[in-house]
Amino acid sequence: MIVVVIIGLLATMAIPAFQRVTSATQDKAVLNNARQLSSAADQYFMESGVSTVSLTDLVGPTTYIKALNSVASESYPSYYTQGTTVTIAGVAGTRTITYSN
Repeated sequence: MIVVVIIGLLATMAIPAFQRVTSATQDKAVLNNARQLSSAADQYFMESGVSTVSLTDLVGPTTYIKALNSVASESYPSYYTQGTTVTIAGVAGTRTITYSN
Protein backbone atom coordinates (compact mmCIF):
# COMPACT_ATOMS: atom_id res chain seq x y z
CA MET A 1 0.00 0.00 0.00
CA ILE A 2 2.82 2.40 0.84
CA VAL A 3 4.43 1.74 -2.56
CA VAL A 4 1.20 2.71 -4.32
CA VAL A 5 1.02 5.95 -2.30
CA ILE A 6 4.63 6.79 -3.14
CA ILE A 7 4.02 6.15 -6.83
CA GLY A 8 0.93 8.36 -6.65
CA LEU A 9 2.92 11.18 -5.04
CA LEU A 10 5.64 10.91 -7.66
CA ALA A 11 3.03 11.01 -10.42
CA THR A 12 1.40 14.12 -8.98
CA MET A 13 4.78 15.86 -9.12
CA ALA A 14 5.79 14.57 -12.55
CA ILE A 15 2.60 15.22 -14.54
CA PRO A 16 2.54 19.05 -14.11
CA ALA A 17 6.26 19.22 -14.91
CA PHE A 18 5.69 17.19 -18.07
CA GLN A 19 2.82 19.48 -19.09
CA ARG A 20 5.02 22.57 -18.60
CA VAL A 21 7.77 21.03 -20.73
CA THR A 22 5.25 20.11 -23.42
CA SER A 23 3.84 23.66 -23.51
CA ALA A 24 7.30 25.20 -23.65
CA THR A 25 8.31 22.88 -26.49
CA GLN A 26 5.18 23.71 -28.46
CA ASP A 27 5.74 27.44 -27.95
CA LYS A 28 9.33 27.17 -29.18
CA ALA A 29 8.29 25.23 -32.28
CA VAL A 30 5.55 27.77 -33.09
CA LEU A 31 7.98 30.65 -32.52
CA ASN A 32 10.44 28.97 -34.88
CA ASN A 33 7.70 28.70 -37.53
CA ALA A 34 6.94 32.41 -37.04
CA ARG A 35 10.62 33.27 -37.51
CA GLN A 36 10.77 31.25 -40.71
CA LEU A 37 7.59 32.88 -42.03
CA SER A 38 8.87 36.33 -41.16
CA SER A 39 12.21 35.65 -42.85
CA ALA A 40 10.50 34.25 -45.94
CA ALA A 41 8.20 37.28 -46.08
CA ASP A 42 11.17 39.66 -45.82
CA GLN A 43 12.91 37.85 -48.66
CA TYR A 44 9.71 38.01 -50.74
CA PHE A 45 9.39 41.75 -50.04
CA MET A 46 12.96 42.38 -51.21
CA GLU A 47 12.62 40.29 -54.35
CA SER A 48 9.16 41.49 -55.36
CA GLY A 49 9.19 45.10 -54.20
CA VAL A 50 5.82 44.78 -52.45
CA SER A 51 4.88 45.21 -48.80
CA THR A 52 2.21 42.49 -48.37
CA VAL A 53 2.32 38.78 -49.14
CA SER A 54 -0.12 35.92 -48.63
CA LEU A 55 0.72 32.72 -46.80
CA THR A 56 0.17 30.72 -49.99
CA ASP A 57 2.95 32.68 -51.71
CA LEU A 58 5.37 31.73 -48.94
CA VAL A 59 4.53 28.07 -48.29
CA GLY A 60 4.54 25.41 -50.98
CA PRO A 61 6.76 22.89 -52.75
CA THR A 62 8.37 25.50 -55.02
CA THR A 63 8.32 28.55 -52.72
CA TYR A 64 10.34 29.85 -49.75
CA ILE A 65 9.10 27.35 -47.15
CA LYS A 66 8.43 23.81 -48.36
CA ALA A 67 5.96 22.89 -45.60
CA LEU A 68 4.56 24.51 -42.47
CA ASN A 69 3.90 21.88 -39.83
CA SER A 70 1.33 22.67 -37.17
CA VAL A 71 2.44 21.47 -33.74
CA ALA A 72 -0.39 22.59 -31.45
CA SER A 73 -3.43 23.26 -33.67
CA GLU A 74 -2.33 26.87 -34.10
CA SER A 75 -3.52 29.16 -36.89
CA TYR A 76 -1.12 31.35 -38.83
CA PRO A 77 -2.06 34.68 -40.41
CA SER A 78 -3.18 34.56 -44.05
CA TYR A 79 -1.28 37.72 -44.97
CA TYR A 80 2.00 39.27 -43.86
CA THR A 81 2.74 42.99 -44.07
CA GLN A 82 6.21 44.44 -43.94
CA GLY A 83 7.15 45.82 -40.52
CA THR A 84 4.25 44.31 -38.58
CA THR A 85 4.28 41.76 -35.77
CA VAL A 86 3.37 38.16 -36.60
CA THR A 87 0.68 36.82 -34.25
CA ILE A 88 -0.10 33.10 -34.09
CA ALA A 89 -3.36 32.35 -32.32
CA GLY A 90 -4.86 29.22 -30.84
CA VAL A 91 -1.65 27.50 -29.76
CA ALA A 92 -2.98 24.40 -28.00
CA GLY A 93 -6.36 26.10 -28.06
CA THR A 94 -5.45 28.66 -25.40
CA ARG A 95 -2.21 30.54 -26.05
CA THR A 96 -1.19 33.30 -28.47
CA ILE A 97 2.40 33.84 -29.58
CA THR A 98 3.73 37.00 -31.21
CA TYR A 99 6.99 37.48 -33.09
CA SER A 100 8.50 40.79 -34.03
CA ASN A 101 11.77 40.92 -35.93
